[in-house]
Amino acid sequence: MTSFAKPHAPRDTATIVERLQGMLASDLAATEALLKERAASPVAIIPDLSGYIVSAGGKRLRPMVTLAAANAAGGARPGTHALAAAVEFIHTATLLHDDVVDESDLRRGKAAAKNVWGNSASILVGDFLFARAFTLMVETDSLEILGILSHASSVIAEGEVHQLAAASRKDLPTEEYLAIIEAKTAALFEASARAGALSAGPQGAQFADALAAYGKNLGLAFQIIDDALDYGGTTSVIGKTVGDDFREGKSTLPTIIARRRGSDEDVEFWDRALTVDSQKEGDLAHAIYLIRTTGAAEATLAEADAYAGLAKTALKALPDSAWAQALADLADFCVSRAH
Repeated sequence: MTSFAKPHAPRDTATIVERLQGMLASDLAATEALLKERAASPVAIIPDLSGYIVSAGGKRLRPMVTLAAANAAGGARPGTHALAAAVEFIHTATLLHDDVVDESDLRRGKAAAKNVWGNSASILVGDFLFARAFTLMVETDSLEILGILSHASSVIAEGEVHQLAAASRKDLPTEEYLAIIEAKTAALFEASARAGALSAGPQGAQFADALAAYGKNLGLAFQIIDDALDYGGTTSVIGKTVGDDFREGKSTLPTIIARRRGSDEDVEFWDRALTVDSQKEGDLAHAIYLIRTTGAAEATLAEADAYAGLAKTALKALPDSAWAQALADLADFCVSRAH
């Protein structure tokens, strides 16, 4: 599968996540211990299924944003670890639900949990993890943080429903696409960063707005790149089968731009190919061809670059520190995945 590499890729970002993981080693260890402890249940299928997806790991980006934001705003506290674990549980619960809705076969490079345990178990264990997340939020002893993450949870659900309702729209406006990904992805990044700052104590409150702006724009950049990778990445990078969005008939930024820039014949192709029941063999390859030849690939990366830039600009309100630099580097990492 072809990549979205540009002629002049940015500086090497391969070790950014590893460096941040090293900086957060003790905080992440405490968070991982909470994840394991709170996923436990006497009902065997719950720890089996939740452990399957939680242990698959991913990069723990959202908990890392929470922990790094806390450290950048004054210092992580024990309550920050509960918050980071709650954020990961919320994220994991949404993945379990999404895989049922999207009929995905892979998640984080493994068979989706619903393919192993079935749809009903995946949905119910997702509900269990949501409940565990709220228990952990309460343990932060902050009504403000509880309000931030509970609001984000409802926004995420609204975003998923919005995306489902827009599935039949082949002429989805860019503004509506951005509203969907702001809700279903960026909202949790934003809440993670804001709540992380607040968990640092009174001194962190002054940086909460800036870190929230960082998280929101980081989340937008991250999702735009994820959507681009569906047409030019590898399964090892995105953790799901390449072309899943296309096969599900989702209009994402690469297809929106390619359709808008295409000929009448191209528009007819997109309208047919993004209708699941009328897809044909070879349609995905032709979709990738159109995304590249119309310049939609480059335009999509430019949009993600712009949001990453906004994320880094927001960090200028913070004191200069290794933590602020690590968060800026993380924005570069999110975009670098497509290079």
